[in-house]
Amino acid sequence: MPRFSANLGFLWTEMGLPDAIRRAHRAGFAAVECHWPYDEDSDAVRAALDETGLPMLGINTRKGPDAGDFGLAALPGREAEAHAAIDEAFAYGAAIGASAVHVMAGKSLGLEGAAEAFEANLHHACDLAAGHGMTVLIEPLNHRDAPGYFLVGIENAAAIVARVGRPELKIMFDCYHTQITQGDLLRRFEAHRALIGHVQIAAAPSRAEPDEGEIAYDWLLPAIDALGYDGYVGAEYRPRAGTDEGLGWLDRMQAA
Repeated sequence: MPRFSANLGFLWTEMGLPDAIRRAHRAGFAAVECHWPYDEDSDAVRAALDETGLPMLGINTRKGPDAGDFGLAALPGREAEAHAAIDEAFAYGAAIGASAVHVMAGKSLGLEGAAEAFEANLHHACDLAAGHGMTVLIEPLNHRDAPGYFLVGIENAAAIVARVGRPELKIMFDCYHTQITQGDLLRRFEAHRALIGHVQIAAAPSRAEPDEGEIAYDWLLPAIDALGYDGYVGAEYRPRAGTDEGLGWLDRMQAA
């Protein structure tokens, strides 16, 4: 069974990031990841990571300053803002020892020039990643949760990775989003295994703990493991009640 990472964008959100890192360590997670940590003091975050020994797997670029923004990198005409967000993410990520930055595309599906803007901004991100020894991640989302988001579908992400042609660029394979938009998770994972840099899980369709709904993770995760995936699996779900109250799934999967 893969090692599990706590996504602190959804888990233990009632406390500051350093304390959430400590709580994830006590709960038995092997790593952490988060969304937008920029209001947290980077020295305090790094201290909590050093104290617990947990790796910080990744952070997101900012959503953007405008209401409705959900990323900037695929928004033509906003390249300067996208570069600033990417620069900030890599600077903060390097300060805390993060291994990856998820470059958020934004809601520009069907907009002329969106693909060109996205790929140019990804080149910029890859340049920074190469200098820091980090990875760039792109993540296909579903339009129920993120209407109009530019990047939808694993195959679309794979085509972008191929066109950009940089070894720093990988796909975030979020099982929840992919199940909603496409399904056939194991075959899609197998087909694009070489391009996948991280895996995330949640129940579908509820996005709650990964112990209910359409995806049989007790079957899927060992199958992914058997395909040679040796990375972490990010627990990016919205707890049904409190985070601590819903951790029975972790104990069961780690005991399997």
